[in-house]
Amino acid sequence: MPSDSLRVGVLTGGGDCPGINAALRAVTKSLTLQHDAEVLGFLDGFRGVVDRNVEPLHYRDVSGILTRGGTILGASNKADPFNYLPRGGADVSAQVMRTYRTLDLDALVAIGGDGTMSIAHRLTDLGVDIVGVPKTIDNDLVGTDRTVGFDTAVSTATDAIDRIHTTAQSHHRVMIVETMGRYSGWIALHAGVASGTDVILLPEIEYEVETVADVCRDRERSGQRFTIVAVAEGARRKEGDYVVQERGDEYTDSIRLGGISRVLADQLREHLDTSIRTTVLGHMQRGGSPTAYDRTLATTLGTRAATLVAEGTTGVMVAVQNDAFTQVPLDEIAGKTRTVPLDDPLIASGLDVGTSFGVAVSDLSEAASHSKPASPIQP
Repeated sequence: MPSDSLRVGVLTGGGDCPGINAALRAVTKSLTLQHDAEVLGFLDGFRGVVDRNVEPLHYRDVSGILTRGGTILGASNKADPFNYLPRGGADVSAQVMRTYRTLDLDALVAIGGDGTMSIAHRLTDLGVDIVGVPKTIDNDLVGTDRTVGFDTAVSTATDAIDRIHTTAQSHHRVMIVETMGRYSGWIALHAGVASGTDVILLPEIEYEVETVADVCRDRERSGQRFTIVAVAEGARRKEGDYVVQERGDEYTDSIRLGGISRVLADQLREHLDTSIRTTVLGHMQRGGSPTAYDRTLATTLGTRAATLVAEGTTGVMVAVQNDAFTQVPLDEIAGKTRTVPLDDPLIASGLDVGTSFGVAVSDLSEAASHSKPASPIQP
């Protein structure tokens, strides 16, 4: 594929997060400067491909966006072309192929999370040459140790928990902070350890209410009259179910998790007389300017994606593994979720400094929640 004939489309799929613009900037500038390529940006993720809503991206269009959160192209998590919600869940993948061929694209760069990569894999089977760039605050993409947006989300959550410490200490309260992450506990784990949280509850470890209550009582008896609990939105009680905030056909995932902090507070009130308050961090974890780490990660992944496109290497996602940059076939990623392993070093470090994960330490090795499926419930 001659470099001077390159015509490449780029889109940002799924939810927004800090660092997407940095990745978009890197892809566009690298393709333009190093490979003399023409770059076309699709608006609102795969919706722009379906509707052929596209605009050229020049060097100047992506200048000055490195520090900006969100995405200048817009995004949509309801535009899976194989289950296109704007048209009642219809399969409109044929329109994607028509757009791809009509625009005479050599390749498509898809910046997104697990849903975007799963769609990308299915489109490769139809003949689209795709390179994926991993972004999601959840850090739950298989094949890469870090995703664009995760570091910023952790920094935001850590700062919030730091601030909650002072009011918890002043009023002698149990403060429960709910983080995002869906079915993976990466944000709660990293922000919880970074902020010195007393209890961290993850989807990967079914918690016991009595154990959490014991931590609160033990701290009060020792003169530490407050407790901070970080709980991932996908956490659940032992033998319990996920807590669902919303459900409906308008969501690609059909359910939206949320509300576990309030459920946990009610559970703890049956065991404690201490005042309990909850804080749901919500979408503030998705917003704001990306950290330096996310900017450099996005820049490196974006430029590598551009190089792979120019070389004709597609059907892969660029990734970082063991501090080295590489690429992973999309068929090894599609339909999979990267959860926190129970032998993760950060869990061990948390235990060493006295952090509770909602179960007895002796039971931790048997606490994985993958052994049985959970049913979603309303809070």
